[in-house]
Amino acid sequence: MPRKAERRLKLSRELISMSWNPRNLYQLATKKKLFTAKQRSLFQHMWKAKRDTRGYHDANITEKQWLRMFDPQLPTVNVRFIGKAADHPNTASLMYACMEKRLDFIVFRSHFASSIWMARQLVVHGKVKVNGKKLPYPSHTVKDGDVISVDPEAVVTLKRPTDGSKELDFVPQPYQQPWMFIPDYLEVNYNTCSVVYLRDPVTRQGVTEVPSPYPPEFHALAFEFYLRRGRNRK
Repeated sequence: MPRKAERRLKLSRELISMSWNPRNLYQLATKKKLFTAKQRSLFQHMWKAKRDTRGYHDANITEKQWLRMFDPQLPTVNVRFIGKAADHPNTASLMYACMEKRLDFIVFRSHFASSIWMARQLVVHGKVKVNGKKLPYPSHTVKDGDVISVDPEAVVTLKRPTDGSKELDFVPQPYQQPWMFIPDYLEVNYNTCSVVYLRDPVTRQGVTEVPSPYPPEFHALAFEFYLRRGRNRK
């Protein structure tokens, strides 16, 4: 793991990252409060929400890069399909949905890599293909229906057996179990080490599809931070 990534996983910063690193499990287990007594004003709450959510979703992009990607327009709620609007999660939880279309995010969400940084390395080293074509660009944005395939030899949980057999063995990695879930917008085939990007993430009754260790209300504070920042720049 790169040194920058290791620094961001320091316990003193209390940041949760896209990684199977055991420090993340410690942070999840010990993070009982989203805010401390020091954070009293609304701005402090928004800044803390922005800091923590960006710490998880940023994929090593800079704040300047993220500001170019930030979209102040959020999806609206269609009560006809979801039932009671009160049961619908805050749509601000979709503020990072654009990141889920990145090639490195998809490789990590599909469990072919143990961290977002390892996923980036697989893409850069040509171990990942989109619709059969190598694309060494971690930030590449896929389209609905695109098929992403990973070289089985590069998948973190597949190892060549000692008996010389050509078929790779599944070897689970330490601390990976809490992260073993597949978002509804991905369809993964582990027999072929491939995944189909079905559609963009959405929110529906009682569910927000963008994976995050933080609740939608926390994302709403981060969204308001960037929304106000955009207004101040005009």
